[in-house]
Amino acid sequence: MGGRKDPMARSSNQKLKQLQLLQILWENTDETHALTAGELIDKLKLQGISAERKSIYSDVEALNAMGYDIINDKTKGHTGYYMASRDFELPELKLLVDAVQSSRFITEKKSRDLIGKLEKLCSKYEAGRLQRQVFVSDRLKAENESIYYNVDGIHEAIQENKQISFQYYEWDADKKMRFKKEGKRYQVSPYLLVWSDANYYLVAFEEESEILKHYRVDKMTDLKREETARVGESAYKDFSPAVYAGKNFQMFGGRETVVVLECDESMAGVMIDRFGKEVKMRRLPNGKLSVRAEVVVSEPFFGWIAGLNGKVKIISPDDVAEQIRTYLTNLVKGWEN
Repeated sequence: MGGRKDPMARSSNQKLKQLQLLQILWENTDETHALTAGELIDKLKLQGISAERKSIYSDVEALNAMGYDIINDKTKGHTGYYMASRDFELPELKLLVDAVQSSRFITEKKSRDLIGKLEKLCSKYEAGRLQRQVFVSDRLKAENESIYYNVDGIHEAIQENKQISFQYYEWDADKKMRFKKEGKRYQVSPYLLVWSDANYYLVAFEEESEILKHYRVDKMTDLKREETARVGESAYKDFSPAVYAGKNFQMFGGRETVVVLECDESMAGVMIDRFGKEVKMRRLPNGKLSVRAEVVVSEPFFGWIAGLNGKVKIISPDDVAEQIRTYLTNLVKGWEN
């Protein structure tokens, strides 16, 4: 008596047969791994579901009619049913996994969670290939889990045309969180989020200074949506996220100005990569290139110039050219001390 199964339970399981069949095909098959009708029947049996070959054929037809792409491959040596296509192909999933893994603003724990969810979008065999990719590199990751709630809160505020406020922090030499402005709340009008240099930034209008500023989302805490409507719409007119990120080296703030650079012709690709195809560039009589670009003058910008090994120099404005000379002089003095 104890060995007999409840007829009601068997009936309930039978109603789920197509769904269970879909799950088995989704998890266990792909273009190089197929399951015969007999193997599908055996796997359904483990779920407490009885099936016949004829019903497997009709169930697969029903799933295909619903939009799934299940093929019955009758090729010798590869006989069986398999899931032929999915919403995401394996190369696309690899791209997403790499984006998650390389993003500094995503914590290690959340990276594992997200990659685990991505693995469910492919077969278990393909998921194993994604797993191997997880350990390709050991990159520095953020520790602030609240970024996910911050991103959601920022999007909601933008959609509802509201300002936001938050506290902003930085790390000190003791590796402890220290609030900037002694914990005073920042209040800004959010415009959009920019992903640059493997970090997430909020671009927002600060009413006090009347300019656009950017903030690392993973350095925000206690973010709140305010009832005050956003301001600074004129600052957003003709705004280009790509141009903004291109001008702000490593998203450091500073004075925005137009600079003229002189560089070797071999640097043409570097200039286009940095400033875009629309950058103003012309050949000079001395065989060099003159490049005119709008940048935010900052130490990262000077560091970028220095890293090009003397192949690029600042021609104007004079004060910016003088600033980089001072920057390089101080850099040498620092090594000598």
